[in-house]
Amino acid sequence: MTSAKPLQSSPAFIMYLAVLIATDLTAQMVSVAMSWQMYTLTHAALDLGLIGLVQFAPMVLLTFVVGYVADHFNRKLIVSLFLGLEAVVFAVMAIGSGEGWITRGWILGMVFVLGMANAFLDTTMPALLANIVQKEHFAKQMAQTTSASQVAMMVGPAIGGLLYATGPATVYGLSGAICCAAALMMMRMRVQQQPVPREPVTLASVLAGLTFIRSNPVILGAISLDLFAVLFGGVTALLPIYASTILQVGAFGLGMLRSAPAIGAMLMSLFLSRRPIDYRVGPILFLSVFVYGVATLVFAVSTSFTLSLAALLTLGASDVISVVIRSTLVLSQTPDAMRGRVNSVNQVFIGTSNQLGAFESGLTAAWFGAIPAAIIGGLATIAVVVLWIKLFPPLFRVNQFQTNNHDHSLLDETLTNS
Repeated sequence: MTSAKPLQSSPAFIMYLAVLIATDLTAQMVSVAMSWQMYTLTHAALDLGLIGLVQFAPMVLLTFVVGYVADHFNRKLIVSLFLGLEAVVFAVMAIGSGEGWITRGWILGMVFVLGMANAFLDTTMPALLANIVQKEHFAKQMAQTTSASQVAMMVGPAIGGLLYATGPATVYGLSGAICCAAALMMMRMRVQQQPVPREPVTLASVLAGLTFIRSNPVILGAISLDLFAVLFGGVTALLPIYASTILQVGAFGLGMLRSAPAIGAMLMSLFLSRRPIDYRVGPILFLSVFVYGVATLVFAVSTSFTLSLAALLTLGASDVISVVIRSTLVLSQTPDAMRGRVNSVNQVFIGTSNQLGAFESGLTAAWFGAIPAAIIGGLATIAVVVLWIKLFPPLFRVNQFQTNNHDHSLLDETLTNS
């Protein structure tokens, strides 16, 4: 890594960061409100799980639709429209909560609509970033966006919990106002999107993102490495067991354990925004995932609360390195005309790893116990690193982030090959 002079961010990038913080902040605030409101209504743990499942389903169902839309329509307008849709959902929830007619069905229905909106936002926002940031600054400003997102994800649940004390309508009302402000800010942002070549709506054009990823070993290796590392190495689902029976630190300790990875990720992303990764990109990516696996192993066998916190801090810091590298590789090596479709597939990989990772950890813990499950997860992550070095040698050999200046020719080639 090399130091760099402070980067003067453009007004458009600053506005982009503000919109990103707004979307992540409201998502966390509303997540707390909807979960607590649902449990208050039904007192059923299954309904809490349904919220996550219902919100994730639209991402899978709309994978290829949202990617195609992000590549063929004005990205700034897409973000503004779906921020407006979220504002409408929050307004309905605020009115219904205030008047007392919100039910279990209403919550699940609104969660599904939010999942649809998030599918478009999560795909379009990263693609839009490439129209704002200069290519030589992708790595640095990707670290800045990651840092901003981590702050919002840390602060959001606390704000949501505090505001919920005055009633769920307060949380929804404020979230709606924030989304409206973010939508207006997005409309005022100056963005120059590259012209998209006209192409017919065919199965090949809709699936072009998936075809491009399959033909690019660097991108395929990076996103699949993250998928399996998080799938096997995630220990978040086991934290309540560790806090209560292994470390015996209670609810307060559980809160600290849950916060530790996010704190580590935030600190590392701040460091990367000042000292971006410029060389030995591939080896650093694999090293970060290897450290992630080792940190998981240390946490698995630790009986010291301090050591466990340190392991989780390291886990979060190493994870954000791989996130920044993977995101920058996808951003820099994908033609602009295909970034939406590639990002949509990438988002499914990310969502799948998080959702199935928690399930895998819980299932393994049920079979073997929490400590063996965490050990298996750490060892599996390290094994994935070794295997992926052999399966994807071009990824391991990546030295610097390379940008693509032949977007249209690559797009035509991908469509022809598909």
